[in-house]
Amino acid sequence: MATLDYDEIKPRKYILVDDVPFEILESHVARTQKRKPQNQVRMRNVLNGKVVPGTFHASDTAEEADISKREALFLFANKGEYWFCDPNDRAKRFEISADVIGDQTKFLKDNTIVDVKIFTLDDEEKYVGVTLPIKMNFLVKEAPPSMKGNTAAGGGKLVTLETGAQITTPLFIEAGETIVVNTDTGEYVERVKNNQ
Repeated sequence: MATLDYDEIKPRKYILVDDVPFEILESHVARTQKRKPQNQVRMRNVLNGKVVPGTFHASDTAEEADISKREALFLFANKGEYWFCDPNDRAKRFEISADVIGDQTKFLKDNTIVDVKIFTLDDEEKYVGVTLPIKMNFLVKEAPPSMKGNTAAGGGKLVTLETGAQITTPLFIEAGETIVVNTDTGEYVERVKNNQ
């Protein structure tokens, strides 16, 4: 495990604070004339999702948290339980709770390969996150009818995807079509052509 200097504590780094892993979301090294430089950060507790501020001074260091990634296959959700398995061995099943998955649950589709983040401390593994592919295809289950003539306004409409998630799409999207969604932002990307 690496030790990070105060100015190496940057976004997308994972550090340990009292044996709890935190993901750095934002960092800003401030230098004032009178005081020594300090790194002001916003960090998310990986175990409970709470976002807190933190300050690291020039003399501070932080232990990098042991967070690894492993591919997993999402099998199904049932009554709030989310079940995954080893992509090469469906018998090796494991559950990850909805609080760990967070907002990504609305884009989880059966048989999707995801990256599972694992925090290891003293040889004990804990699942701490799930990363979906950035772009995924979804079938539009429900969409309000398109209105003729209102495309000039450039507005959008709320549609329901096969997973139950609702997103805003351009007015021309209709039920039964397949669209590409950015799972990171939850935004519509494009309509999938039928010949793909």
